[in-house]
Order: sequence, then C-alpha cells, then structure tokens
Amino acid sequence: MEIREGRERKKERKKRERERERERERERERERERERESRSRSNSKRERERERERERERERERERER
Repeated sequence: MEIREGRERKKERKKRERERERERERERERERERERESRSRSNSKRERERERERERERERERERER
C-alpha cells in the first residue's frame, strides 16, 4: 500500500517536473521571439535612416547640378 502511494507521488512529481520544464522552454521561445522582433525593428529603423540619408545625398547632387 505505502509503496504504491510512494510510486504515485513520484509519478506526480515527475509529471510536475516535465510540466515546469515545458513551461521554461515556452518562456525561452517567447524570449527568442522578442529578441528577433527587436532586432528586426532596429534593423528596419537603421534601413529607413540610411534611405533618408541617400535621399538627402541625391537632393544635394541635384542642387549642385543646378
């Protein structure tokens, strides 16, 4: 009787452990996703800045030609 209860508790503990591990894995995945989004946003921001700079440069070129 006691042995069975011990085994049951052990199973429950293992089950909770696996559940916690899955939760940690999901959290890490969310964190990686946030990182990717953040990099993506900053990259596009830099890209827009470069585009503006090129546009200014073209504008200066046109001014010189006049």
